[in-house]
Amino acid sequence: MIKQITVFLENKPGRMEEVTGCLADKKINIHALSIADTADFGILRMIVSDHDKAVSALKDKNFMVKTADVIAVAMGHSPGSLHDVLKKLRELDISIEYMYAFTSRSKNYDAIVIMRLENQDATLDKINGSGIQMLGRELLDRLNEV
Repeated sequence: MIKQITVFLENKPGRMEEVTGCLADKKINIHALSIADTADFGILRMIVSDHDKAVSALKDKNFMVKTADVIAVAMGHSPGSLHDVLKKLRELDISIEYMYAFTSRSKNYDAIVIMRLENQDATLDKINGSGIQMLGRELLDRLNEV
């Protein structure tokens, strides 16, 4: 599993810029992000180069920050790759709370999908041995390489 940062933002101009500025000032790279909104606030989810440093920097700027464990799944960039993973999860009776994706610079896989699963801790054993390629801390180490 890897660590994800969730930041709750008021829906007003400049709030995303404040987050990205805070991280840029601390030389923290954003590897992936997703934003969802409600009528009153946005939910920004990020995978960053230095989780602990980012959480500290954002809290110092009075952002409401939460951390979650998520899984990162490697897959190819071809028609049906995501479908195959989702089919395996369904066959294992695993529900997805949310997910987002980004491309990879690795030669071993083309895309990475970040997922938060329902009952995640209990379902990880089901995933092992399923053929789904989960990535861990080594993913961030590779993404952090210049």
